[in-house]
Amino acid sequence: MGSPSKNGTSFKMTRSFLHPSVSRLRSNPPQAPRLSSNDSRATLNSHYISPSPSHFSSMSRMSSFSNLRTGSSGDLRESRHDHNPHPEREVFKWTELRHITKHIYTTTPHMASSVLGSSSLGSPMVLAANGLICIGTDNGKICIYDFKQTLKCICGESSNIVVGPVTALALSHDHTYVASGHSTGHIQLFDLKHPQTPARSVPPTTLAAVSSGRKEGHLQGSRIISIGFVAGRHTAIVSADDHGLAFSHSLGKVLFVEASDILRILGKYQEDSITSIPQTTSMSSVSHVHDTSLPRRRKARYTILEMCPLPLGTSPHTTDSYNVVALLTPTKLVVVGLKPKPRTWFKCPREIDEGGLSRNKSKWKGAMAWFPSVLSSSISDKTAMSGNGHVASLPTTPMLVYSWGNSVRLIRVTESRAKQTIQNPRTGKTTEVEVGRIVYGDARRWSTSGDVLAIQWLNANQIIALTAASLEVYDVHIQKMIEHIHFDGLSLISPTLSSTVNGSVSYSESVSDVTHSLRVYKGKIFLLGRDHLGVGTLLTWADRVLSYVQDGDFLSAINLTRSYYIGDAPGNRNGLPEDEVLRKEIVGQKMRELMMASARYAFSEDRMSDGTHITADGRGVDRTSLFEDLVSVSCRTCVALSDFEFLFEDLFQEYDDSGISKIYLQQLEPFILNNEIRYVPPRITQRLVALHEETGRLDYVERIIWHIDPTCLDINQAIRLCQKHHLYDALIYVYTRALRDCVAPVVELLGLIRKVQQYRRSQMESSESFDMDVAMDYAMEATIINAYKIYPYLSNILSGLSYPSEEPLAEDEAYQAKKDVYNFLFFGRSSVWPAGDGAKLVLTSDEDGGIEPTYPYARQLLRFDTESFLHSLDIAFEDSYLNDESQGTSRLLIVRILLEIMSSGDLPPPDATFVNIFIARNVPKYPQFLQIAPSALHGILIGLAEDPDLDTREDRQLAAEYLLSVYNPHDSERIVHLFEDAGFYRILRIWHRQERRWAPLLSTYLNDSSLRPSEVFRNVEDVLVISTRATKGSLPPELMDIISETLSQLLHTSITNTAILVDKYFPNLHEQGLELLSEQEDHRRFLYLRQLLGPPQHGDDDDIPPPFISPSLKLPQHLRQLYISLHCRFHPKDIIDALKYLPADFFDWQQAIQTCEENEVFHAVVWAMNWLGRPQDALKKADDYQKRLTLKMARYLTTNTHMAERTIDVRHDLESLRSIGRMGITVCVEHSHSTSKADIPLEDIWFQLLSSQINSVQNLSACLSEPSAQMNKDHQVDPLDIHESSLAVLRSLVQTTFASFVSITSTHAVSFPRLFKRLVNSATTSTNTQYTEFRIILTGMLESYRSDGDMLAITKHLIDRDLYKTIADITRERARGWAPALSTCTICRKPLFDNTLPNSVHCHPPDHKTSKEIIVSRSGTIYHSRCRPPEP
Repeated sequence: MGSPSKNGTSFKMTRSFLHPSVSRLRSNPPQAPRLSSNDSRATLNSHYISPSPSHFSSMSRMSSFSNLRTGSSGDLRESRHDHNPHPEREVFKWTELRHITKHIYTTTPHMASSVLGSSSLGSPMVLAANGLICIGTDNGKICIYDFKQTLKCICGESSNIVVGPVTALALSHDHTYVASGHSTGHIQLFDLKHPQTPARSVPPTTLAAVSSGRKEGHLQGSRIISIGFVAGRHTAIVSADDHGLAFSHSLGKVLFVEASDILRILGKYQEDSITSIPQTTSMSSVSHVHDTSLPRRRKARYTILEMCPLPLGTSPHTTDSYNVVALLTPTKLVVVGLKPKPRTWFKCPREIDEGGLSRNKSKWKGAMAWFPSVLSSSISDKTAMSGNGHVASLPTTPMLVYSWGNSVRLIRVTESRAKQTIQNPRTGKTTEVEVGRIVYGDARRWSTSGDVLAIQWLNANQIIALTAASLEVYDVHIQKMIEHIHFDGLSLISPTLSSTVNGSVSYSESVSDVTHSLRVYKGKIFLLGRDHLGVGTLLTWADRVLSYVQDGDFLSAINLTRSYYIGDAPGNRNGLPEDEVLRKEIVGQKMRELMMASARYAFSEDRMSDGTHITADGRGVDRTSLFEDLVSVSCRTCVALSDFEFLFEDLFQEYDDSGISKIYLQQLEPFILNNEIRYVPPRITQRLVALHEETGRLDYVERIIWHIDPTCLDINQAIRLCQKHHLYDALIYVYTRALRDCVAPVVELLGLIRKVQQYRRSQMESSESFDMDVAMDYAMEATIINAYKIYPYLSNILSGLSYPSEEPLAEDEAYQAKKDVYNFLFFGRSSVWPAGDGAKLVLTSDEDGGIEPTYPYARQLLRFDTESFLHSLDIAFEDSYLNDESQGTSRLLIVRILLEIMSSGDLPPPDATFVNIFIARNVPKYPQFLQIAPSALHGILIGLAEDPDLDTREDRQLAAEYLLSVYNPHDSERIVHLFEDAGFYRILRIWHRQERRWAPLLSTYLNDSSLRPSEVFRNVEDVLVISTRATKGSLPPELMDIISETLSQLLHTSITNTAILVDKYFPNLHEQGLELLSEQEDHRRFLYLRQLLGPPQHGDDDDIPPPFISPSLKLPQHLRQLYISLHCRFHPKDIIDALKYLPADFFDWQQAIQTCEENEVFHAVVWAMNWLGRPQDALKKADDYQKRLTLKMARYLTTNTHMAERTIDVRHDLESLRSIGRMGITVCVEHSHSTSKADIPLEDIWFQLLSSQINSVQNLSACLSEPSAQMNKDHQVDPLDIHESSLAVLRSLVQTTFASFVSITSTHAVSFPRLFKRLVNSATTSTNTQYTEFRIILTGMLESYRSDGDMLAITKHLIDRDLYKTIADITRERARGWAPALSTCTICRKPLFDNTLPNSVHCHPPDHKTSKEIIVSRSGTIYHSRCRPPEP
C-alpha cells in the first residue's frame, strides 16, 4: 500500500487486483478462464474437526455366545470407539455341537470296553450331513444323529466282519440309507430302519479275479476316497478309490440272493502299482486300522482326486434322467452319464500350470461340489416376496464347481436336444427322433489365496472354500471373494492321518486330506475337528446389524445399515433382495427405526440417570461425544435417505428440549458447508447464524449463507448481518439467489468504490501527519478488498454463473441477470435503484453534489481498476448473449462507450493503454460484431506504439499484432518509425522479411534486448545467409556497415560468437574488433583469438557455447603472434597444446620462441627447439633457464624482504624448474626410444640434463646452509620450511630423471656407471655438499626401488595364496560330484546343455527362458531341474 505524498500528487493505494500472469490483457495467456471469487472457499472446513467418537459402546451390555475352539472369524466384543461403517466384523456364527462331541470324542480304552461289555465307537474319520449328521469312525462304525444331537442309531454295531476304517460316507436323498467306503476296499449299504447289519455289501476283489474276467471292483487294500448315491435310488451307488478306479454299483437281489452289477467307469488296473493283500488271508483275519495301511507307493497314473454324482434338487431337471457323475483327476474333469447307457459326455482339461500344476503338492489337490436344480423363487430372499409383485418359479440349471490347486472353475451343466435321423435296419425306413446330450457352458474361473482343500455350496450364489490358512466365501456371479477369515484348515480330521505312521502316506499329503470333514446343508456349515464337531452359519446383514444393537452400539448399526442402503457394505448381502428398489425400501425402513431407537435411548430418563455418567470412583463422565456422533450419524443417514424430517423435527426438538442445541448445530454445520445438506428449515438456520454471531465468527456466518438454499434463509436477518459486518460475498448471494436481484450487488459495491475514491481524494488534499495517514490506510484496506469483489462478480454474472460458487444459472435466470446488469452498467446517466418505492439515486462523483458524468458506472469501474474491469468484460464478451444486438446491448456498443470515455481525457495514459489493448485484441476475435471505423483503429494502433511504458511493451506489441491481422495502416512509414521507437521488433521483422529489407531486418535482431545471445547470433547469421542467397552470392554492403557499427555491441553480447561471425562473413573486421577490446581487456582479446585459433575448449562465456571451427587462416601474421603472447600470459601451461594444434607453417617459429622466452614460458621454448630438431640446443637452453631460476630463487631466499611475497615468487620459479625438468626428461626419453640414425649422443644429453639438475640442487643447498637468525624474525613463514620444501622438489625431480634413464630400453648405448662417474667428477668441489647430495639422491632411489620390490613380493604372495585356495576348492568340488551316465536328460531325452529354446513339447511345459541347471543323482541318472520328477 502506498502512502500519501505531501506534495498532493495522485496515487493508488493498492496495485491492480489481477496478477499479470492472470490478466487476459497481458501477453502471457491466463492459466484459468475464470477468476477465483473468494480465496477462503478452499478452507471452508478448515476449522472443523472430524466428529468425535461415540460412547454408546462403552455403555453397552455384554453378551456371550459360543465360538468354535479352533478360532472364530473375529471378536467384536471389545468397545468400539469409532463408528466406521466397516469396522472389524464377525463373518460366521459358530456353535459347538456339545452332545455329539461328548459322545463321539469320548474314547474308551479297549480293555475297559471288553470288561464293561460295551463296544468302542472308535475315533471319527469322515462326515456326512444332509438331513442327518453321519460320522464314520476308524472302527468301521457309523453314528447317526439328528439335528437335535440325538443319537438315532449306530450302523454296523452288530456286524462281526472287520472292514476297516470308514474313509468315505454318503447319505441317500431321502435320508433312509447310508453308504460307506472303507480303507480296505469294502463298500457297505445300511438301511437306517435296520442298521445293525448292512443291507448290501460289496467286498473287494483280487487282481487274479479281475484278470480272469469273473469279477470287477475295487482291489483288496484300495482305500475308498469317494462314494455317493446315484439320483434317488437306494441301491445305485458310485465309488472311487485311491488307485484311480471308479465304479458304478447296482446292488440288487435276484431270488433273495444279492446280485450286484459292477461297472468300471474310469481308470485301469495296474498290476505294478497295486500291492494286494495275500489271497490266503481270510477277511476275518484282516487286522485293524493300524495294520491295514499299505506301504508308501507312487501316485497312480489315473489318480482320482474327487468324485461326485449329481444329486436330485427340489425341482426336476432334464439332466436328472442321465445319472450324471463328475470325476476330477489331476489333469482333467470327466463328466459321465450312466443312463440311458454309460458314456462320457465331455471332458475339461487342465491348462498349463493351472492352480500350480508344476508344483508337486498343488498338482494333487482338487475338490468339487454340485448344486442341483432348484426353483428360482427359493433362491431369492423371503423379503423379496413380501412386495406386491409375483416372482416366477423357474428351475435353475445344475452347476458344478471344482478346483485344482488354487484355481476354481464353475460350469453349468444342461441338456441339449437335437433331431437325428435313424434308419430301421429291417424296413429301411428313416425316422427323425429327438436325441439329447449333456453339455456345459458359462465357464467362469477365479483364484483363491491358497490350495483348495474342500469346497461346498452355501447357496445358489455363493460357495465356501477351505484352504490351509483360511475359510473364504466367493460370489459366483461377480467371481470375487466376499468374505475371508483366518482358519486353520489343517486342524480338521484327515481319514489317512493314521497311515503316516508306517509311511504309506506322507504327512504333508495326509494332513491336508480334509475334504470329508467339511459339509454344508441348507446354509449350515459342519466342521469335523480333531476334538469337536462344530456348526456355523454365515451372518446376514440383519445378523450383523442385530449384533451391534445387542451390544448397545446403535450408531455402528446405523452406519452399517446405511452402507447396505447405498450399496458399499463389505462382505455378503445375504437376506437382501437383488432388486435395488426393494433393497432400499427394506433397509431404509430399518434405518429409520434405528435412528428413532437411538434417539430414544440417548435421551431416555433411565439412561440419563444410569451409571454410565458416573465412574466407579464417583467422578462424572463427559458424554458430549455421544450426542455429537448421534447428530453426525443421523445427518449421513438422512442424506442417504433424502428424508430430513427426523433430523430437523424430532432430533432437533430433543436437543433443544435438553438444552444442548449448540451441539446439534455444530455437528450439522459441516454437512451444510460440504453441500451435503442445502435445505435447512429457517428456524434452524436462524439459530445457526445467531450462534456464530454471538461468538464473533462472522466468516462462518458468510460460508453458511453461501451453502444454504436461499429459500431457507431469513432474508432480513441475513441482509442485516451482512451489511453490519461487511460480509459482501454472503450479501451478494442473498441478493442474487434469494431476491433474484443481480443489480443490487453492483450498487452496493459501487458505493464502496465511491468511498475509496473519496478517501483517495481526501488523502491528496490532506495535510495531516504521516502516522495518521498510515493508520487510515490500514482502516480502508478491508473496504478496498471488498470493493474489488465487483470484478469477479461481473465476470461470473455476465457469463451466466452464480457468485461465488460459479455454478451455472438457469437459462431464464441467467438471461434476465445479464440484461439487468448490462442495462445498468452502460446506461448513459445515473440511475435509481431499486425500482419502485424507496429507490435511491446511485451516484459516483467524489464530491457530494458533484456533477455526474456520462456513463457514470462504467467510468467509475475504469477509474478504479481499468485492467480488472476490462478483464471481466473480456470474459463476458465470450458469452453468446451479446450476439443478439436486439437486446439493446452489444459488443459494438460497449466498445463505442469505452472509446467515448477514453476520448474524454479522464483516463490516465496507462489506463487508456489497457483500453486500447482490450479493443485491439477483441476486434479480430469478433469481426462480424465489431465493425469499427479505420480511423478509430488507426488511433488505437498509434496509441499502442506511443506509450513509453516498458513494462507493457510486450502486451502492447501482442495487441498490435492482433489488430494488424484485420487492419492495414495507410501511413506505413510513420508506423514503422513508431514501432522502432516502441520496440515492436517482432512485428517489424515480419514486415522487413516480407519486403526483403535486409539491413532493417538485421537491425531488429541487433537492437532487440529481449533475445538471448544465442538467438541473436543465430538470427543474424540467418539474415546474412538469406540476403546472400537473394543477391546471388554477394553480401549487401549495408549489412557490413551495420555489423561494423554494432561490433562493440556484439562483442559485449558474446565474444566467441562474434569472432565466428566476423571470421565467416567479415574477416577484414578482425583488427577493428580487437581494437575495440582495449589493452585493459586483454583476456577478452585472448578469448576472441582462441575461438579462431583453438584448440577447442569445453567451456565458454556464453549461455550456449558455439561450435569450434578449424584454425582460421584469415588472421594476419601479427594477430597470430599476439595470440601466442596472450596465451603465454593467461594460460602458460597449455601453450604447448596450442602450438601443437596449429599448422607448422602457421607462424614464425623463431618469433614464437622469442615470445615464449619473453613471457618466461621456458618449458615451451625447450619443447619448440626440440620440435625443430635441435635437442642439444633445447637442453642447453634448459640448462641456462635452470641456472637463471636457481640463482633467482637463491636471491629470494637470502634477501631480507617480505616473506609472503618471497614465498609466491619462489613457488612460481620452483614450478618453472619442475616444468623445464619434465620437458627435458621428455626430450631425452624421446630420443632414447627413437630409431632414427641421427647422430645424437644419448649419454651427452642425459649428462647435460642431470648435471644441470644436480647443480641446481647443490647451489640451492649451499646458499642457505647457515640461515641467519635475523631472517626468522617477524615472519609468519619459516624460511627453512621453504628451503627444505624447495630442495625436496628438486631432489625428487633428479630421482625422476634417474628413474626415467634406468627405464629406457636403449640403455646399452649409455652406461649408468660411466654416466654417474661423469656426474660426480663434474660436480663443483667448492662446496662441502658435493657427495652429500649424491648420497641423498641415490638413497632415495634405492628406497623407492626397495618399496616397489616389497609391494611386488606382497602381491605375489597374495596371488599365490588365492590361486592355491581357488584351485583347491575346484578340486574338492570336482571330487564330490557324481559322473552322469549319459549326456541327455533321463526324463525328456533332450540334450543337457541346449542354448536354444525348445521347439517341441517337453514332459513339462518349457519356461520362458532356457534353464541350464541340471541334477545328478547318486545312481548316475541326470536330468534338467525343470524335469525333476515329483516326490513319491
